[in-house]
Amino acid sequence: MTLARAGLRRSDPNVYTRAVSDSPSPAKDAGQPQGKTPRSAAKRDLGMRATLLFPTREIVEGYYVPLIYTACRTCYSEHEPQDIFERATSGRVAAEKQQDLVRRVIDSGHGSTIEHIVFTFANSGVTRTLSHQLVRHRAGLSFDQQSQRYVKYKEPSYMVPGSVSDADDEVRQRFEEQMAGSLGFYEEMLEQGIPGEDARFVMPNATRTNLVMTTNLRALIHMAGLRLCVMAQWEIRRLFQLIRHEIFQVSPFLGSFLAPKCVPMGYCDEDRNRDEHCPIRPHKDNVLGAWAEKKAAAKAAGRDLPTV
Repeated sequence: MTLARAGLRRSDPNVYTRAVSDSPSPAKDAGQPQGKTPRSAAKRDLGMRATLLFPTREIVEGYYVPLIYTACRTCYSEHEPQDIFERATSGRVAAEKQQDLVRRVIDSGHGSTIEHIVFTFANSGVTRTLSHQLVRHRAGLSFDQQSQRYVKYKEPSYMVPGSVSDADDEVRQRFEEQMAGSLGFYEEMLEQGIPGEDARFVMPNATRTNLVMTTNLRALIHMAGLRLCVMAQWEIRRLFQLIRHEIFQVSPFLGSFLAPKCVPMGYCDEDRNRDEHCPIRPHKDNVLGAWAEKKAAAKAAGRDLPTV
């Protein structure tokens, strides 16, 4: 199922936002199995930041879309890329025309055309739990992270999960005690001359860290497709909500491509959403089931549906 068949345009910057805001709250759905959809991280101040360091809005508007347009047109034109780029940046090719071609090429799956532009983010206050997930993405990305070997933390900080904050007093107190004990012991070891590279062994996954991430647009769209899904772990989902916001600040057009993977696919393929408690898109089992019913009805009527 394509976006057009679903009645949506991928270039609409409100596609994903509208789909989420119009969805019923899982917590209010009495028929929904509990615990399947994480609490919305957007409702909490997690103390993390994502800042787009490069490019600026002027660079994106003046060069990024024209550069993608040039890559797209080069594949299907006898003209030299230098001439195509000059026409795009000089205004002789309307911005709307450039965006239309870029949109069609991206929707067709021709991803190499959007590998020519990159974005650099400063991500601060995230946890080691998040960074371990983030660095699993490798193609088209570069990371540089705050070292626990060379940095001796004078006041290491940590994040408290929402489920712990919402738990009873005893659970919250024990969590705080564990964090204080681990990080306090870390500081004691440093004072005793234990090398930071050894003292760090007691630091928990909740410890905050900072990193710089550079990614091309193709990799960013892929990551956002996975990490904006409501099935993603809540912290990294929040990070990509912040990243999406940063991209929208410099280009609503490019930002519109950052959405859960179900939006461009037209269906959900997550096993944990077979009951469709996340209603952004129908589950693939129901899509295939509807197709099977349609095919059976056509066969009963004496006509065949195309299979290719």
